[in-house]
Amino acid sequence: MDPWPFRQLVLRTPRLELRPDDDEGLLEIVEEAYNGIHPPDEMPFGVEWTDAAPEDLGRGVLQHHWRARADLTPADWALHFLVRFEGRAIGTQSLQAKDFAIGGEVSTGSWIGLRHQGKGIGTEMRAAVLMFAFDHLGAVKARSSAWIGNPKSNGVSRKLGYVEDGTQMVVRRGRATEDVRLLVTPDRFARPEWELGVTGLTACLSLLTG
Repeated sequence: MDPWPFRQLVLRTPRLELRPDDDEGLLEIVEEAYNGIHPPDEMPFGVEWTDAAPEDLGRGVLQHHWRARADLTPADWALHFLVRFEGRAIGTQSLQAKDFAIGGEVSTGSWIGLRHQGKGIGTEMRAAVLMFAFDHLGAVKARSSAWIGNPKSNGVSRKLGYVEDGTQMVVRRGRATEDVRLLVTPDRFARPEWELGVTGLTACLSLLTG
């Protein structure tokens, strides 16, 4: 038995390959993070990890992903898919859940390097994990949230059929800001025309669905 079957899990879209994080790929996304993820005068994330000093940023990225791997259980898991475009990891698309076997609900989060934005990659990678969650795991709801001043993330959500589900206050850089909560269900999901390729899932299922 493979003690970590996620090594074999792969999602494929027309342009992208998504795999749960591996150490070699983590070093690639650290390099991408150093190249910039958002303009310096903006903070799209609820956790201000990109404000870390350069000597701390890379280590923080690695520790965040290692921690998620170490803490994964069927009752509380987070998969951080490394998104590869033209063979290179350019960001991450996360999918996480608590008590999935009971509630069937997942949530997502993501980032890609600033130099790769504006090409539809964010929409393609989020669509990939939604199709994976709805069609292969049997999820009944998917949640997300975004800073109200983040038009790129909110635009992706609109394209994919999310509806607003209230707001919440998030402190960013010492100031109160507002996030929009978002929800999509299988019947509202605006599916892309392409099919998602999934390999290596069977051995992972018991670790995700209980």
